[in-house]
Amino acid sequence: MVTRTSFPLILCLWGAGLGAAGQYGKVSVIFDRLSAVYPDAGTALGFIVSLVGLVGILFGVVAGLVVARIRYRRALLWALWIGAGVSLVQALLPPLPWMLLTRVIEGMSHLAIVVATPTLIAQLSAERHRGFTLTLWGTFFGVAFTLLVALGLPLVDAYGIPALFIAHAIWMAVFAIILGAWLYPLAEEVPGQLSLRGIWNDHIAIYRSPRIAAPGAGWLFYTFCFLAILTVLPPYIAPDWRAWVLGAMPLMSIVTSMTLGVFALRYMSAVWVVQGGFALCIAALIWLMIKPGDPVACIALAGALGLVQGASFAAVPQLNHTATHQAQAYGAVAQTGNLGNTLGTPVLLAVLGIAGYPGLVWTAIAVFACGFGVHAWMAARRAS
Repeated sequence: MVTRTSFPLILCLWGAGLGAAGQYGKVSVIFDRLSAVYPDAGTALGFIVSLVGLVGILFGVVAGLVVARIRYRRALLWALWIGAGVSLVQALLPPLPWMLLTRVIEGMSHLAIVVATPTLIAQLSAERHRGFTLTLWGTFFGVAFTLLVALGLPLVDAYGIPALFIAHAIWMAVFAIILGAWLYPLAEEVPGQLSLRGIWNDHIAIYRSPRIAAPGAGWLFYTFCFLAILTVLPPYIAPDWRAWVLGAMPLMSIVTSMTLGVFALRYMSAVWVVQGGFALCIAALIWLMIKPGDPVACIALAGALGLVQGASFAAVPQLNHTATHQAQAYGAVAQTGNLGNTLGTPVLLAVLGIAGYPGLVWTAIAVFACGFGVHAWMAARRAS
């Protein structure tokens, strides 16, 4: 067991995670400009964004199983180099079918990074620091999107879309070089060879386990609402406050997870922190039911979501003590997270169209109540 945490190494692993989030975000932030590159693409253009998530839905757990077998350091380094190469190809702005193929490959690279990296962080952190390091890991998506908007879009404005892809390739390659020189492999026996029947049986075993499946089960309900709420709430916020609130909500989520969330993890289990976050989300939504679009209530909701965000990653090593089981759990988190992100926005938009604002809020309350409840159910299973 590690007794000292190398925080510079943890920060480098987190930097690799920012690159993985950039695989999603680099296309999202320039999506409105891609129609000029592919004018005849029509609705197929949407697949440039969604294919990475679709790969995550289909192969999230498989990634956890594969990464455990080929070892975490090796999987991470290969994924970073593949990600760098794919970004360089994308900088050429190839024809749409080839661009979509690069996104499929990028989806596999992304999955390997988001499974291997938190597993390595958990194993390389001293137990007393694990709450902090994994909460830090949980901020990688929010921080990466903020950086892409703040730095990536001006880069595109100055030098064009290829510059953003080249910058991302350089980022991935730099962290591949640093981690290749600095990161050592974990000494752990891994399972045998992969087979289709074995993968199916492992899926069943993972989702039957109240320890391996619990973080991913709660994460499904978090991701179902997080991006969706940021999408559907803006029209209800006063125009004078709207831009400020939308910019502050992701930042508030990050700040809360790194302050109140880390503090809470010193005194209670990660599952309890997640459940507390879900309960506070429900309270904030009731506030928004009473005062639709209230800026303070929106910020409070984002803060509560931050508790769920950080503690969900910290729950994995608390519930699973071997690197293999942690990789399986992070694979399940990747799978359920992509499923939640994919389904959340269209479902809440459909509810909004049918039942209006009250229906939207009550649906979100029900989703967060399910997140609280699934953790309570799995805790009862673990206790029995």
